[in-house]
Amino acid sequence: MAWLMLCALLALGSALGWALPKEQLDWQPALALQQPWRAFTAAFVHWSALHLGANLAGTLVLAALGWAARVPWPLAVAWCAAWPLSHVALGWQPALLHYGGLSGVLHGGVAAVAVWVLGTERRLRPRALALAILVGLLLKLWLEQPWGPALREVAGWDVPIAPLAHATGATAGALLALGVALHARRVAQRTGLWPGGAHNSRR
Repeated sequence: MAWLMLCALLALGSALGWALPKEQLDWQPALALQQPWRAFTAAFVHWSALHLGANLAGTLVLAALGWAARVPWPLAVAWCAAWPLSHVALGWQPALLHYGGLSGVLHGGVAAVAVWVLGTERRLRPRALALAILVGLLLKLWLEQPWGPALREVAGWDVPIAPLAHATGATAGALLALGVALHARRVAQRTGLWPGGAHNSRR
């Protein structure tokens, strides 16, 4: 439920952000200390209708992914913490003076679910699917070359992407999810109850 609520918050914020002045919400490293809320509101900024629509669709897919994986509330908290971190880390690219969009946060959510399933799931099929998702995500990030230019044009896309945002989002999501998964495994070792409850413990 917490995961779905966070997805709903991201979708609603993006819809509301579409009607608000973008320059008041987007991530600007120069204003990071004076206006720290931009680390959150940057996710609600979209530069075109296509940009907004694609990210809302991605949020819906991620909600379904989290629901299918039965992710617990601590993972939703970890993903929420990765949200601002993914934007703050954009300071590593000084040429990126403005950033807006949900894509970095969504990459973090995908990484978080994949790491959680790999770290806590016993069954082979879910683990294989999670591994495939994680490998696909890593390949996508590699092809985008986040160490290169701050912005990159993509065919069929009406706004340039910021590859570093995808990488920072995925990294933050994966690392925080790893911490949650490791904690869950330690608890399981003490209690004998595998993450997910008794249903998982019988697998």
